[in-house]
Amino acid sequence: MMGPDAGPPPRNVQATSVVLQAGLPAELPREPITQPEALPRERRGARRLAAGERWIARVLRTGAVTSGTLFVASLALELLPRDESVHVAIDLLRKGAASMLLVTPVARLAMAGTVLGLRGEWRYAAIAAGVIGLLALAVGAGFQA
Repeated sequence: MMGPDAGPPPRNVQATSVVLQAGLPAELPREPITQPEALPRERRGARRLAAGERWIARVLRTGAVTSGTLFVASLALELLPRDESVHVAIDLLRKGAASMLLVTPVARLAMAGTVLGLRGEWRYAAIAAGVIGLLALAVGAGFQA
C-alpha cells in the first residue's frame, strides 16, 4: 500500500474497483418541484427580459432575411433578358432591400423601447422614444430639402 507522500501512481496501470461497505440510501431526498408562481420576482423578471430579447432578435433577423431575399431576387432577375419591366422590377427590389436595411435598426429601437417600457424602465424607454422622434424629424426635414 502506498502512503500519501508516495507521489503519482505509475502510468499504464489497470484501475481497480472499490467496494463500499456502507450502502446507498434506498431513496435519495427529493427537491420539491417549483411552480412558476412560486418563483422569486427576480427570476420572473429575468424570464420577461429574455422574452424581450428574443423579440428584438426576431425583428433584426426578419429585417435581415427579408432584405437579403429581396436582394437575391433582384440578382436572379438579372438573368432574364433586358426588358423595361425587368429593369423596373430589379430597381424596385434593390430599393426595397436597401430600405429594409435602413428600417430594421429603427424597428429594433422601437421594440427595445417598448420592452423597456413594459419592464418599467421609463428612463430608457423615453430615450428610445426621443431617438425615434429625432430620426423622424431628420427624415421629415430631409424630404423638405
